[in-house]
Amino acid sequence: MHTLSATNIVKAFGTKKVLDNAVLECSTGEVVGIFGRNGCGKSTMLKILFGTVKADSIDLAINGQPLPVNEVIPQGKIGYLPQDPFLPKNLKIRDIIPLYYSGNEQDKLFYAPGMDKIANTRAGNLSIGELRYFELLLVGNLSHPFLMLDEPFSMIEPLYKELIKSFLTGLKAKKGIIITDHYYNDVFSVTDRNLLLKDGKLINVKNEQELAAYGYLPSEKP
Repeated sequence: MHTLSATNIVKAFGTKKVLDNAVLECSTGEVVGIFGRNGCGKSTMLKILFGTVKADSIDLAINGQPLPVNEVIPQGKIGYLPQDPFLPKNLKIRDIIPLYYSGNEQDKLFYAPGMDKIANTRAGNLSIGELRYFELLLVGNLSHPFLMLDEPFSMIEPLYKELIKSFLTGLKAKKGIIITDHYYNDVFSVTDRNLLLKDGKLINVKNEQELAAYGYLPSEKP
């Protein structure tokens, strides 16, 4: 088992402190969900862990060994699926796969469920769900022990939500996965633990009722 530990996470934009000594832990074999309102710092935190946004403070460790954030990408410890599409729109899916994988490793993507329907399509012509699913296959099948997903379920067709959930369920046997998304029912369906980012700190939450109690979801009227 591998463990990821990020403590003392601090990040401010001017006078607004979006992360205030936040603590995040994840182990291989589990999926951790992170909720939070727009602008609260969820995406910023993932980018900090990936090393593309500089924190004011962070102590990051893998298996108890300190890991400088500028070594995350070179050492291939954490994979990251950003919110925004990143694939070349003019290339067909079958031509993108060899850019990431060689030899028999490509079979994991070419023979994944649903891939036969999109392999000959250009990335720019895919639906939101098709594109998101393929991006997840690309990043998720890499060798990183940890994977961070920023809004994998947002605006996705039901068919591809189910394909994504099935893929993540199988993937967590060998990876630790962190998900941020507003589609809380979809997140709850695949996670083992859940957190709410509020006032710069991560709070453990167990269900919708607790999300409502902390003001993330509207409270039910009597």
